[in-house]
Amino acid sequence: MTKDQSNHENSKTNEEREDSLTNRQGHPVTNNQNMRTVGNRGPATLENYDFIEKISHFDRERVPERVVHARGAGAHGYFEAYGTAGNEHVSKYTRAKLFQEKGKRTPVFVRFSSVIHGGHSPETLRDPRGFAVKFYTEDGNWDLVGNNLKIFFIRDAIKFPDMIHAFKPDPVTNIQDSERFFDFCCNSPETFHMVTFVYSPWGIPANYRMMQGSGVNTYKWVNSDGEGVLVKYHWEPKQGIKNLTQKEAEEIQAKNFNHATQDLYEAIERGDYPEWELLVQVMSDNEHPELDFDPLDDTKLWPEDQFPWLPVGKMVLDRNPEDYFTEVEQAAFGTGVLVDGLDFSDDKMLQGRTFSYSDTQRYRVGANYLQLPINAPKKRVATNQSGGQMQYKVDRAPNQNPHINYEPSILGGLKEAKQYGKEHTPKVEGNLVRESIDRQSNTKQAGETYRRFEQWEKDELISNLVGDLSKCDQRIQDKMVALAEEADEEYGRLLREGLAHASKEGSSQKPLGNKNGNQATKTAVDKGHDADPY
Repeated sequence: MTKDQSNHENSKTNEEREDSLTNRQGHPVTNNQNMRTVGNRGPATLENYDFIEKISHFDRERVPERVVHARGAGAHGYFEAYGTAGNEHVSKYTRAKLFQEKGKRTPVFVRFSSVIHGGHSPETLRDPRGFAVKFYTEDGNWDLVGNNLKIFFIRDAIKFPDMIHAFKPDPVTNIQDSERFFDFCCNSPETFHMVTFVYSPWGIPANYRMMQGSGVNTYKWVNSDGEGVLVKYHWEPKQGIKNLTQKEAEEIQAKNFNHATQDLYEAIERGDYPEWELLVQVMSDNEHPELDFDPLDDTKLWPEDQFPWLPVGKMVLDRNPEDYFTEVEQAAFGTGVLVDGLDFSDDKMLQGRTFSYSDTQRYRVGANYLQLPINAPKKRVATNQSGGQMQYKVDRAPNQNPHINYEPSILGGLKEAKQYGKEHTPKVEGNLVRESIDRQSNTKQAGETYRRFEQWEKDELISNLVGDLSKCDQRIQDKMVALAEEADEEYGRLLREGLAHASKEGSSQKPLGNKNGNQATKTAVDKGHDADPY
């Protein structure tokens, strides 16, 4: 073999394989087992680049956890439009392109979640569930951010931080406390309808595939003439709906605290793709004095007999994430992310969420979170925004003058887009005030919901409420009973009777609805097995 042949063979031997480990600089890592040290016992040297890069990234591999909706699971899929809203072409109500053609498919990513608890909390806890859908439309992204339940605890966004503080663990003990929960709720009577749902079996969905979804807020649809209507969104699972009792949830939690994430992942892996139908309720954009509630009040349901559910499409989830952190954890949603033909209503919760959600993502993931593939629209992007943490590209148009990062300009900068549909220009008039809405009707729908429950659901609701309220201050009990009596005579009577016969012993510091949670500390000591030191 000649010298040249030998060198050629050596260079082939030294080529990296496709599965060779490298660092972030692309350097091959030849020893991933040992730091560089003075002798094999150490000490280590400061110039351990591979170690420093590896450990410093590890130190940062968790972005700040979501304050709410931390525990989540997600999947990819598509939305298929019907082209109609009920029996009419959808263009009567909206010009949004994704709805116009029958059979038109739009890629989606969905993140399901629980609300109050941390990233690895059990998926059996009593809590609303998040249901957030990112549509990658031809006009850019649309985020439909909602919950499994169709209403919410409050109707004004200024109360949101207080609500979450009350439902989160005690800032001293770091333990969830039902007395704090009911202290807030009994002094915020608009919460009672949601409390009725959350303390019933509807507060613990069996899994993510078999639960409803809702946009919760009131939005608007706008047609080509610029005419707007109020709209509510509802996701109905084709798999059916299943909920759990407290006892059933505790039995599942004892065996698997990831059961809902596992259920979703395995269903998609075996080709049992979950489906939901999207239905909307439509209402003219005015105050509707004939109703005993304000249609912008998120604590209320719109009666289906007056505002029928109109099917507009279906969603199928058919692909699991390839990497949980990259896709599910970094997925970032915002209620203000709307496309042409969709618009905001005056809903005060929606107005507050629209600032808060996107602001949270900029803090949590970074100023350039929309450049991440999971969040980026699947279309061209051209902005004059640049800089900020983790920017890896500039959103320029193909022929944009790179020196011009402002608008207007005649020197080759970006130009305003053309407005195709007539702009929606609702009339707004009134004094600037800090007041609650007029038609509050805080308990009527809670009574209607209670009467719609099956008997086992009523029994479970009363049992769960009694279990937690019995450990609360008497003043809190009295106010909650008064709300129940106002909602429905039977509801109030059974709650009062249950509390009169319930044991007052034990602590309110335990997961919501968990009847024997306060005994767990003693049980752990009594049943723990002695061991000698080692």
